[in-house]
Amino acid sequence: MKAMGPIPAGFGSVAGELVIEGKPASHWVAQAGGTPLFVYDAAMLTARVAQLRRAMPDRLAIHYAMKANPFAPLLAHMAGLVDGFDVASAGELQMAMGAGVAASRISFAGPGKSDAELEAAISASVTLNLESAGELRRALQVADRIGKSPRLAIRVNPDFDLKGSGMKMGGGAKPFGIDAETVPPLVQEIIAAGAEWRGFHIFAGSQALSADSVIETQRETVALAVRLAEAADAPLPHCNIGGGFGIPYFPGDAPLDVDAVGAALGETLAGLSDVYADTQFAIELGRWLVGEAGVYLTRVLDVKQSHGETFVVVDGGLHHQLAASGNFGTVVRRNYPVAVANRMDEAASGAPQSIVGRLCTPIDRLADKVSLPMMQEGDLVAIFCAGAYGASASPAEFLGHGPAHEVLVAG
Repeated sequence: MKAMGPIPAGFGSVAGELVIEGKPASHWVAQAGGTPLFVYDAAMLTARVAQLRRAMPDRLAIHYAMKANPFAPLLAHMAGLVDGFDVASAGELQMAMGAGVAASRISFAGPGKSDAELEAAISASVTLNLESAGELRRALQVADRIGKSPRLAIRVNPDFDLKGSGMKMGGGAKPFGIDAETVPPLVQEIIAAGAEWRGFHIFAGSQALSADSVIETQRETVALAVRLAEAADAPLPHCNIGGGFGIPYFPGDAPLDVDAVGAALGETLAGLSDVYADTQFAIELGRWLVGEAGVYLTRVLDVKQSHGETFVVVDGGLHHQLAASGNFGTVVRRNYPVAVANRMDEAASGAPQSIVGRLCTPIDRLADKVSLPMMQEGDLVAIFCAGAYGASASPAEFLGHGPAHEVLVAG
């Protein structure tokens, strides 16, 4: 038997059935037209942003990293809650603006921007987070060709990483950003070219659950931004200090103490000199804002035995929820929180069951030897923590089963 991660707070059951936004899971399945289905809880999204605002210093802006979940109704909802959107492609830029986000609230990062993407960003007057000296030169050339002054920031590859992070985005050789020691001359080049200088984007890592690690990284990030601004003899109009907040997916994981993080960040910002009194600081979060607000619902098609093991075959799989299969950013496969949504009040059978998808590959396993009520055809399986890096991060066209339904629900 293998343990599962913790079901996020906020989910309960009535008469044995999982309830999402005040209604049973079967209600949302019927309304959506069947399974597989991602359900995103709008009230949980609203509460999450409110929790973050209470914890963080007042001067800190909250940005949504929309790569976590670009579902259009969810984007529209988040647009009314956060201060800015961070995008990583022209496609995401178009979706963000389609959700009603003003260009002045959008920043564009990513190490492989094409000239067409640079032109789209400059034309729209969004902030470009430059990832290389070559990208800076191309952006200036594009701006000169279309006759528009660009808004330019530099994404810095710091000389440290976020300890304990699931994915390290900074420190050492990285494809992301510009090595810190080479940044000051490029800042001067931006200003000399007459572009609008927007500051720094410094993102050291993601999916960290240690408050101490996040606090240390944020202190180092703010200090690095100040050092670089001083070395460039330039103002610091804006600084995106990245994110890195993790959520508990796996057995033994505990939630990040955001109150401790916010208190420490408040002290760090309060300790800055008056030179930085007008600097706009922002935090960029995706997974932490939306991950726990989503549930993936999939129907049991078959239950079979093989060499003494029980395999529960569902109509979903890794083509929708790649991360839960252990094939997105994890080294050791562990179980996400899972439940039998229509039998939440039943005791586990005591016999291990593995939940597998319908794809012809051995890696299509959504839960490995978990303890749940003995499943049968027609049962509804719920996989939690499905609000981030689910539908859009999975190979929906693999084997031609097609995409899952998605709904944003409000009671």
